Amino acid sequence: MATSGNQVKESVFAWEGKDKTGKTVRGELRAGGEAVVNVTLRRQGIMVTKVKKKAYRSGKKVTDKDITLFTRQLATMMKAGVPLLQSFDIVGKGHSNPSVSKLVMDLRADIETGTSLNQAFRKFPLYFDPLFCNLVGAGEQAGILEDLLTRLAIYKEKTQAIKSKIKSALTYPVSILAVAFLVTAVIMIWVVPAFKEVFASFGANLPAPTLFVMALSEFFVKWWYVIFGGLFAALYFFFRAWQRSLKMQRFMDKLLLRLPVFGEVIRKATIARWTRTLSTMFAAGVPLVESLDSVGGAAGNAVYLDATRRIQTEVSTGTSLTVAMQNADVFPNMVTQMVSIGEESGSLDAMLGKVADFYEDEVDEAVASLSALMEPAIMVILGVLIGGLVVAMYLPIFKLGAVV
Repeated sequence: MATSGNQVKESVFAWEGKDKTGKTVRGELRAGGEAVVNVTLRRQGIMVTKVKKKAYRSGKKVTDKDITLFTRQLATMMKAGVPLLQSFDIVGKGHSNPSVSKLVMDLRADIETGTSLNQAFRKFPLYFDPLFCNLVGAGEQAGILEDLLTRLAIYKEKTQAIKSKIKSALTYPVSILAVAFLVTAVIMIWVVPAFKEVFASFGANLPAPTLFVMALSEFFVKWWYVIFGGLFAALYFFFRAWQRSLKMQRFMDKLLLRLPVFGEVIRKATIARWTRTLSTMFAAGVPLVESLDSVGGAAGNAVYLDATRRIQTEVSTGTSLTVAMQNADVFPNMVTQMVSIGEESGSLDAMLGKVADFYEDEVDEAVASLSALMEPAIMVILGVLIGGLVVAMYLPIFKLGAVV
């Protein structure tokens, strides 16, 4: 008896043949083998002359940026009237990343066998989240797939842009501090011991700062493998726990929102994503309660995910969105006022879109200000750290010069 574990692995086959009129036709089909391809095509009235399994060379990982670009390309081609299968052909064969090409051609093969676009996307949850699939499904049902893909492309481009800005704002100081730590370690392990040998011949008492730095250097020289190994292990397990533990994610998301300076930028970016997602879903005709299913996860913060679940529960029992958002106590007054106006005027999606635009601009300005402020601040930190070490090691030389 066959078990579910004995499923045949499907591959993509390129085929060529002749239809009932004798015209040469070509295409691609995903199947469990050449025999399946032959049977499937014969049922369609095609006399197969050639079947070849397509081989894809390994490529880079498929990123969110790749999916954003794919969405924009597909939306543009469908707007231009290019047939769906041909659109997939153009995107798949023209992409520089083989992994993306394979993904697109797998999707095409599914659609060619009669699977809906929505269901084809749902087979790849690693790349297409429920929000993406729900919007595509809504577009297929309403017959406005081209418009929904365009909305989805705009949404993903704006979300991608705001994520990039936040990453750039956080990456710069972290990278500088990492370099500072490495430079300090090099000074402690190789430079300070050289000074120690020189000071040993002085035969005089050394200043307290110099003694402190030398003691710190001895600790680094003796335990450098513990320091570096422990640091890397701690960072590795910390990020693994952050990824896997819901409790850790909630703790870190709350902590990030409370950070001085950076916390406000992260809060604004989260609100921008939250309002942009809800605006896109609502404009696509997805009911409000169903839209909120996708909105919380798209916000990218556990605090707002929990708040969204509370809002969804209240809205499902008849409470207005404005009141539910006020009860959640995570949105500024300006956001709830705009939502209230949108509900009263029947233009909730437009108002949410304006809120998202406003907060995206706020994030742009905040990141620009942070970049301008961080450079001198980091220079001061590095100057105090490295300069302090240098001064501490030169103090005995200055003292000796004064005595002479």
